[in-house]
Amino acid sequence: MTWLLIFTLAGIVFFNRYLLLEPRLPIRLPAFIRQALQYSAPCLLTAICGPILLGQGGLSGLVSNPYTYAALLSIGCALVIKNMLLSVLASLLGFYGLLYVMS
Repeated sequence: MTWLLIFTLAGIVFFNRYLLLEPRLPIRLPAFIRQALQYSAPCLLTAICGPILLGQGGLSGLVSNPYTYAALLSIGCALVIKNMLLSVLASLLGFYGLLYVMS
């Protein structure tokens, strides 16, 4: 169910961003709407990842949660590796490595 939700939300975000932000399409939006749409992906990711990171224990469970360290690793990968695909792959490998080590 979680993977279905993630892929569905990714499809919705991609479709909305492509449809509304692609310059070759005949749809023209005002500049303030285009600027607001640039924040849709981070907002959705925060809404999805927030409950996963905080979980049932709230802030007290962050230290023992492998998702916390995976999120920090992903941020580090994004800062160091400028290629998005390589950054995502490195983050996924690091996440599954952390799950293996911490469980």
